[in-house]
Amino acid sequence: MKILVTGGLGYIGSHTVVELQNNGYDVLVIDNLSNSSFDVLDRIESISGIRPQYQELELRDKPAVISFFKQNSDIDAIIHFAASKAVGESVENPLLYYENNLNTLIYLLQECDAHSINSFIFSSSCTVYGEPDSLPITESAPVKKATSPYGNTKQISEEILIDVCSVSETLNTIALRYFNPIGAHNTAEIGELPKGTPQNLVPFITQTAAGIRKELSVFGDDYPTVDGSCIRDYIHVVDLANAHVVALERLLNKKNKANYEVFNIGTGRGSSVLEVVNAFEKVTNQKLNYKIVDRRPGDVVSVYADTNKANDELGWKAEKSMEDALESAWKWEKKVRGI
Repeated sequence: MKILVTGGLGYIGSHTVVELQNNGYDVLVIDNLSNSSFDVLDRIESISGIRPQYQELELRDKPAVISFFKQNSDIDAIIHFAASKAVGESVENPLLYYENNLNTLIYLLQECDAHSINSFIFSSSCTVYGEPDSLPITESAPVKKATSPYGNTKQISEEILIDVCSVSETLNTIALRYFNPIGAHNTAEIGELPKGTPQNLVPFITQTAAGIRKELSVFGDDYPTVDGSCIRDYIHVVDLANAHVVALERLLNKKNKANYEVFNIGTGRGSSVLEVVNAFEKVTNQKLNYKIVDRRPGDVVSVYADTNKANDELGWKAEKSMEDALESAWKWEKKVRGI
């Protein structure tokens, strides 16, 4: 089975490519290298012993996308990661997010139709829930008005998928609503290495500990939480990668109960920003320089998953701990920086 992985050299994509190859799949990666680097191919190969096929491609370029699929007519399924993903950046540059996250999905779905590609896994997000009414969040929770353009692109993308699946006789889609992926592969060959200033908590923590960043900003200590900082559900990226393999097998083996399904992918536990900071300090014996600053636009107070549906229907469950994730993230950061 040949699986196309868009954004396959990115953080989550690269870990998923490794797990796909470990499970015997033939992987074709496309990536525009906007938030990744070519040497990730070497790192994937060093872990799995297999170098995935790769083509640099800008998914916003529709003629290039059409040409790519004409040349690669043997694709059995698509796992779609390629997207811009930072809440703060999306608030500052909404048009980039709407173009990059929506047009690319539409072009891919058009090619699925043209080339009879019937299995599609979409990289969605817990941001579709907005500020939840109750916790933990189940898949049946209402999708509220998004608090950021990024979150809105994920909501609109899911609406597009629902509409397409409602009229398609062949397309089967699973949307995986991720919570907050952290950590790195235990080999320290791949991990989260954002270009420029990190937009996510853990790479900012590790870069601060490594001396790359002067200090870590904690956005708000006056939220109605245990210590005043925001609460999120932090999931190890390898657990998340494995969820994609399980979801793919569900589609390929025709075990899905509908042609559009949604699953929360998280741990079911919420941790505050300050709890993550303290856990990192404890696991690594590194003292972090951090300060409390004003709240950040677009942030919700508390989000963590009810994972029962994924546990029961997919037979998948997060296995790795917060400590595992933070330890692996620090190991990765040290290797990248030569510390």
